[in-house]
Amino acid sequence: MADRTVHVWGARTPTARGSAWPERVDVHLDGVREDEVDRWVGAACVLCSNGCGCEIAVKDGRMVGVRGRAADRVNRGRLGPKGLYGSTPWASSPDRLTTPLVREDGRLVETDWDTAMGRIVERSRALLDEKGPLSHGFYTSGQLFLEEYYTLAVIGKAGLGTPHMDGNTRLCTATAGASLKESFGADGQPASYDDIEQCDALFLFGHNMPETQTVLWARILDRIEGSEPPRVVCVDPRRTEVAVAAGRTGGVHLAPRVGTNLALMNALTRELLAHEWLDADWVEAHTVGLEELRATVEPYTPEEAARTCGVDADDVRRAARIFGESGAVLSTVLQGFYQSHQATAAACGVNNLHLLRGMLGRPGCGVLQMNGQPTAQNTRETGADGDLTGFRNWENAAHVEELARLWNVDPMTIPHWAPPTHAMQIFGYAETGSIGLLWISATNPAVSMPESPRIRRILGGDQCFVVVQDLFLTETAALADVVLPAAGWGEKTGTFTNADRTVHLAEKAVDPPGEARSDLDIFLTYADAMGLTDRDGSPLVGWRTPEEAYDAWVEASRGRPCDYSGITYDLLRERGAVQWPLGTTRLYADAEFPTSTDYCEDYGHDLATGATTTEQQHRATAAAGRAFLKAAAYSPPHEEPSEDYPLIFTTGRVVHQFHTRTKTGRSRRLHHAAPDPWVELSEADARALGIADGQRVRVESPRGSLEAPARIGPVTEGAVFAPFHYAGAGQANELTMTVWDPVSKQPTFKTAACRVVPLEGD
Repeated sequence: MADRTVHVWGARTPTARGSAWPERVDVHLDGVREDEVDRWVGAACVLCSNGCGCEIAVKDGRMVGVRGRAADRVNRGRLGPKGLYGSTPWASSPDRLTTPLVREDGRLVETDWDTAMGRIVERSRALLDEKGPLSHGFYTSGQLFLEEYYTLAVIGKAGLGTPHMDGNTRLCTATAGASLKESFGADGQPASYDDIEQCDALFLFGHNMPETQTVLWARILDRIEGSEPPRVVCVDPRRTEVAVAAGRTGGVHLAPRVGTNLALMNALTRELLAHEWLDADWVEAHTVGLEELRATVEPYTPEEAARTCGVDADDVRRAARIFGESGAVLSTVLQGFYQSHQATAAACGVNNLHLLRGMLGRPGCGVLQMNGQPTAQNTRETGADGDLTGFRNWENAAHVEELARLWNVDPMTIPHWAPPTHAMQIFGYAETGSIGLLWISATNPAVSMPESPRIRRILGGDQCFVVVQDLFLTETAALADVVLPAAGWGEKTGTFTNADRTVHLAEKAVDPPGEARSDLDIFLTYADAMGLTDRDGSPLVGWRTPEEAYDAWVEASRGRPCDYSGITYDLLRERGAVQWPLGTTRLYADAEFPTSTDYCEDYGHDLATGATTTEQQHRATAAAGRAFLKAAAYSPPHEEPSEDYPLIFTTGRVVHQFHTRTKTGRSRRLHHAAPDPWVELSEADARALGIADGQRVRVESPRGSLEAPARIGPVTEGAVFAPFHYAGAGQANELTMTVWDPVSKQPTFKTAACRVVPLEGD
């Protein structure tokens, strides 16, 4: 097979519109032949949010490679370069954590599990006695399994009663969930990956799919190579492969100035309304808010968009016409929209386009408000990210009572007196010592959170006791008071759900090294040691195995929008992949939305300010099954270019690395393909600054700096791009800001004022 670090999307299998995507099985083995593999174990890839079905190759008790699963509905056997080359090498890395560590005299030293957990429990009990549950915070990941998230949610919400629970999903996918709640009443992706074969137009909003979800992009490339290809519209300030595809298919590349997404969305919406490219009868029957939307977007002519966004007015008209006149449009949205200052408003703008045309629930029609991580959907479903379990509404007393009955606890134990605490607030509380114990699982905020110097000070300070469970001694774990060695993918069993509601079961293939334990076992050990009980004195967490935890979750989801009823481990083993609700390819085919005041997940917000809608205000909308057309005016970013900092710094991802490289950085192939950071400047900006391609530069913001080689690339003039994966001198989040979207509370990684200084030499 060709080197997929170079031939990223593999060979083409052209697919005509309406046809099934052909199978193509990708395989990579490390030092063994297929006929030498002892056994293949069913799983799904966890190195992006696509959720590709695969099998793990096991030889002599070691994971030695992977192959795609041909029958899987998500990938039809394909795997991307991260999945092929990054799935297994980390597992046998010599620097794996294999024993617990505790801090003694400023140093982390090895210890046993009883000692490590004893320290956590001692500090936990003391803080609960002294300050109560608000002294505890939990910051988790988008890479654990559903069973582990649900167990953590029950411990935090029903055992301790803390509202301070969130995940690093706040950094990548919080806006996806927020925008779906605002428009449709509840989280849950309306569309399906199957819509790629059915659509005649594809809009990608701030979504560099060729690098973030390589297999899904291969699927789109196959449609482009087949008969009746869809037209592609790309909204991205960089000339990505999506922009190239837009040119090939007769589509449009809109490259707005960084931070102006909402102005562009308002202009596209205005064009649909001005030309009456809408299904008026459907809109009247199934939505509320049309007149407010119409009034809000009226000033945003194509010419106004050109002035604000730096795009061509005729390109705005062309893109709107494609959306308005196509028979079936599929839209995807990701970090280019989510990590900006008006993130939820811009993402809702995409939902609005589909609502205006009634393009939901039909083949080829829909929205995928994408996830950035493989199990991000599960943090939102289970409530490990701060949401209330099962897409319940924390302001709805009946929903809280449901959970209290399910968990057999006092309803007042479950935090619902104020909004759940988001990650940016959690770290703020840890900074002041209000949170005295911060438990971090499977994530590396010392690199991934904005304004990295501040995060390092918080984690390394004496005001907060920090627990980290992870695979390696990451930059975050090195600052902890207790470090717990965790089992990783392939070393434990569990389920997870991808970005189009597809559930996979990943089976344990090998034992974890040394004394490492699964995250589920670690959480159970803590719950037992703390003596957490229900009202009757029985153990609060009654399950012991992943399947028992999953079955408990199914009961928690029953009757809610994310209903897992009927999806069992046996069914997943039989079919390999199943969407929730069982038998549902697309949501809202009946145009009935979960917006009833008594059922909805959230009452909504003012998109400009984040002010919450009350229950009474929500009832007054009389939505009752109709979707919301939500509107907001554009406002400039928090930090704009100035004389001292004349450029805009924006971060993103590269195809060969995932997050902070905890796994992919330990793959020889992936590390060789992208070993070091760089910064990308436009040709015009590089020329003005006297910077040559490959020359080292220093990028400075009011908060910090990085040093890396310059690349003269296809980024919009006035913008400076850097990948966020790398720690050290090239760490992008040294420069970013501690600010967030008012609704989703997702941090703003895309807009920070900066300057670029050329360094001596080439």
